[in-house]
Amino acid sequence: MKLTDFVVKQAIIPDLKATTKETVIREMVSSLKNSGNIKAEDEDAVVAAILKREELGSTGIGNGVAVPHTKHPSVEELIATVAISRGGVDFASLDGEDVFILFLLVSPPDRPGDHLRGLENISRHLRSQDFCNFLKQSTTEKDIWELLSEADSSEDEA
Repeated sequence: MKLTDFVVKQAIIPDLKATTKETVIREMVSSLKNSGNIKAEDEDAVVAAILKREELGSTGIGNGVAVPHTKHPSVEELIATVAISRGGVDFASLDGEDVFILFLLVSPPDRPGDHLRGLENISRHLRSQDFCNFLKQSTTEKDIWELLSEADSSEDEA
């Protein structure tokens, strides 16, 4: 499974405006709605499901990264978006640091394997300091998409 298989190119946010955990999640889910991947009537329910998941423990995994996610019946396949926060967001991360890179995933409840593979794929790439640095420097949707594509093709070679 490649990043470009499930990240929605049209939903990438190169300059996140939101500044709190909840508004960040709302902005990212809204980008998935605006790209046609989540129905307008499901938007609030998806946001609520992600916030409920956050109550179990922050998805701010440290190193300036968060991966908010949920399973929701409104989607038929794993979808995700990427957002970059220029100023950083307090996401109650495990290391107490602000978050600058966010990947948000939504998957169907009946496809837990896809959900886990998506999370694993993202976290594997986010362990690379170079990948994170390049993401933070990306200023356009196109730059971010190219970086995701390069990460996918470097996997093919490994």
